Amino acid sequence: MSAAESSPDGNAAAPRMKNDMGARFHAWLMSHAGPRYDAFTAERKRALLGGLRGNILEIGPGTGPNLRYYSRGNSWIGVEPNAHMDRHLARAITDAGVAAVIRHGYAERLPVEDASQDAVVSTLVLCSVVSPEQVLNEIRRVLKPGGQFVFLEHVAAPLGTRLRKVQRWLRPIEMWIGNGCHPDRETWQAIEAAGFARVEIEHFRLPLAHVAPQIAGRAIK
Repeated sequence: MSAAESSPDGNAAAPRMKNDMGARFHAWLMSHAGPRYDAFTAERKRALLGGLRGNILEIGPGTGPNLRYYSRGNSWIGVEPNAHMDRHLARAITDAGVAAVIRHGYAERLPVEDASQDAVVSTLVLCSVVSPEQVLNEIRRVLKPGGQFVFLEHVAAPLGTRLRKVQRWLRPIEMWIGNGCHPDRETWQAIEAAGFARVEIEHFRLPLAHVAPQIAGRAIK
């Protein structure tokens, strides 16, 4: 079962992205390209998500590819800013058979209480938020003591490499088609500096052109 709730500012309708055409395209792109990425990362997702228990909040769940990896019996909230994802996400919730709530909002201002979540999940999200630092502060705010932030993100290639130059050149295009995506963001540095008690990060690569560099891991409050 799922429910769509109002945005955190009290508006009944989901907040529209500033670039509505880009938001529509991004929803279409994720519904078609997402399965390929999921195939590459399925093993890591099982390891990262399968053991989570309790109250789980996922920022930017998109079309819902992660829902199949969660164990039954958890309470899941998805905070999604792009209303064009809703029909894909609702279908994924039904297919997974999980108890879920969709809340329209932004990761910079999560619509949940302090210290209320056992886990917060982010996959391919921190590249596109306006302020990674503010989002990470919000994640720490809503996590219970000992709770964990689980992440899987594409990141910048090493400085001075040809791929890093390509990422920088593609940034304006990616920001339009990817709802603000920065392919050259050094996300691991923001996570390490966010004030978590412990951070575990794995750097790896996937056969995905300019978004080949990836990180996965968890950070404990």
